[in-house]
Amino acid sequence: MSWYLVKIVFQIICGNGNHKPQFEEQLRLVLANDTAEAIAKTKYIALQEHEAFMNHSNQLVQWKFIAITDIYPLQTDVDGAALFSKISEEENAAWFIQSVKLRSQDLLTHFTTIIQS
Repeated sequence: MSWYLVKIVFQIICGNGNHKPQFEEQLRLVLANDTAEAIAKTKYIALQEHEAFMNHSNQLVQWKFIAITDIYPLQTDVDGAALFSKISEEENAAWFIQSVKLRSQDLLTHFTTIIQS
């Protein structure tokens, strides 16, 4: 058995879908005998776990499974191994750095609150 990192794409549909298209990409960790089994298992999970709920406007919000787009066999059990990397080009470096630091601070504040509770 090996671990695989698999990317799943969902479309998020609110109400009758008359809105700007929304999509969610999820990275899932899957244990399987081979790549084919990892893909099949991930598709099963995606179809079973598709969510639907009513939002604050009393509209149905649904996650529609679109596809599995990537699969990466994990070759290492090393602590701190890189699992995901994304390179982006930003128009405003200062804004990007500030937003990253704010998200980081929110994360640290949230978990500090939980730990102290």
